[in-house]
Amino acid sequence: MENYVSGKVLLITGAASGFGKGVSKLAAEMGGKIICADMNEEGLKETVSTIKAQNGEAEYIVTNVTDRNQVEAMANFAVETYGRIDVLVNSAGTMPIAFFSDHQKAWQAWDNCIDTNIKGTLYCISAVYDQMVAQGQGQIINFSSIHGIFPNAGAGVYAMSKVAAHYLTESLRQEVPGVIKTTVVYPTAVDDTGLVGGIINWDAANSLYTEKGAEFYPKYYESAEIQKETGDREKINYACLDPVSMCEQILYVINQPWGVNISEITVRASGDMYR
Repeated sequence: MENYVSGKVLLITGAASGFGKGVSKLAAEMGGKIICADMNEEGLKETVSTIKAQNGEAEYIVTNVTDRNQVEAMANFAVETYGRIDVLVNSAGTMPIAFFSDHQKAWQAWDNCIDTNIKGTLYCISAVYDQMVAQGQGQIINFSSIHGIFPNAGAGVYAMSKVAAHYLTESLRQEVPGVIKTTVVYPTAVDDTGLVGGIINWDAANSLYTEKGAEFYPKYYESAEIQKETGDREKINYACLDPVSMCEQILYVINQPWGVNISEITVRASGDMYR
């Protein structure tokens, strides 16, 4: 497949870990110029140093996406560094899984989820909008979730934030056709992204799976290892997607000619047990 990533400037939030980190590295390998943004400076340094060690181009800026001023500074930094912003990957996010009965211990995490997943996505879109319109082209990729497709007990607040990501993305697409390409990504369970640390109540997390999955996934996360019978992505019963596989699909969305837009993509492991 032709390389449409080479030479593009990609601004990637959440780049210190998870999807953001993985996409940053893969895009740099394809010749993209990467601006990495995150609150975790040590993680950002690791991402950028890895890219540069492989002769890639990358810089970083510490950014809290819930702070509109910091987000504006992030976009300005990207333009000052590389002259333009071709692609925004809104990867920063939190996943507070809890029942409504957990409200006393969950409210702070819920507030942060709303600020990060909804306001953060909106702030980042707004920060790059004028630059992309002035360029005459751009691409914005936002993250929803499998839980943003239909509601589940235990994921009410998180799912609400991911429904918002879908609506923001689709509304933007309708406002600027032929100028800004938009994509909403629906990931399912992905190993080693750090999001599992946001789970407040494991019973709530278990309710998100089928009966069989509810038995499997707690053991999976406790051991942090994929069971042997499902650990090979060449096997049809692969149950929990690895980060590289997910990031490769995000790169597939980016690696298209400007005239082609993949507006939605849902990525699952073949043996996925989510409802």
